Amino acid sequence: MFDKYSKEDLKLLKNLYPNNYDEQIEKLKNDYPIQYLIGYVNFYGYKINVNENVLIPRFETEYLVDDTINLIKKYIKEPTIIDIGTGSGCIAISLAKELNTSVDALDISSNAIKLAKENAILNNANINFICEDIKNYISNKKYNVLISNPPYVNINSYVDNETKYEPQNAIFANDNGLEYYKIILDKSKDLLDDTNIIAFEIGDNQANDIINIIKLYYPKANIITKNDLNNLNRYIYIINE
Repeated sequence: MFDKYSKEDLKLLKNLYPNNYDEQIEKLKNDYPIQYLIGYVNFYGYKINVNENVLIPRFETEYLVDDTINLIKKYIKEPTIIDIGTGSGCIAISLAKELNTSVDALDISSNAIKLAKENAILNNANINFICEDIKNYISNKKYNVLISNPPYVNINSYVDNETKYEPQNAIFANDNGLEYYKIILDKSKDLLDDTNIIAFEIGDNQANDIINIIKLYYPKANIITKNDLNNLNRYIYIINE
């Protein structure tokens, strides 16, 4: 079962827990995420601390960040960015550092915000954290970039055993997993300037449904879908010029 862990990770785990390494191995046997035991992950070149209050950043989300950076450089001169459902802060921190700008980052969980603030300090990133439910968020500020990796797994869907230790409200959503795309797109009409970019990570079977929702709000938008390394449709970008 340990084939999925690198020798480096297991060596690091042994160094972190020299007196109770066997206990940590037992946790791994029960599908406890090794990232929580180690305490951090590398995301887009930045050290991001993690615990059970936040979703573990995935490698696939780095592509969301990378594509968004490229689109911002192409379409937006002075980005004003909001990251919705920031969790560990990995997306917001990466954008703030790579674009040398500030980012507003919103999450409903005060525990997630606490850890995200620590990560921002760790990486010297300029982030304004907001502990708020997106359903209730009102801003006097207008943004021209909205990015989100929201909960998108249908409540009745099967997921890996490891995810049972992660915050469930960061994984599952109602309405066949489409709940937060609808909420965010509805809120975006008040949050965004006329010229804007919206970037979403999505479930691999959701593209058509989400595109149909997008067209209700942005019928003239340029909508781009992209695949991940497994050739699964995992990203949607909405460009309103």
